[in-house]
Amino acid sequence: MAKRTLPVILIGILYIVTGAFGMVSHFRDVFWLPLISLVALVAGVFMVLGSMWARWLAIAWMLFHVVLSAFHTLFEFALHAILCVAFAYFLFLYPWPRKS
Repeated sequence: MAKRTLPVILIGILYIVTGAFGMVSHFRDVFWLPLISLVALVAGVFMVLGSMWARWLAIAWMLFHVVLSAFHTLFEFALHAILCVAFAYFLFLYPWPRKS
């Protein structure tokens, strides 16, 4: 596990809340909707714990939503794209921590 930084912890908490809310709200929907929310929850938990692979999973999850929102309104697409760029910036702004 790597050293945790404040932006990564805050984004991780946001992913945890988003994933938990998505799992609850999509509980009775088709199988893959709660599964997608579970991916966000897992990414958030492991980002808070300091895993580097979770940052990549979080960006992949966000890119998936950018692609999905391209079929919705321009506002949704722009919002997801801006969030994806901002998250990527803050998640990878810090140098890769070295394992001791």
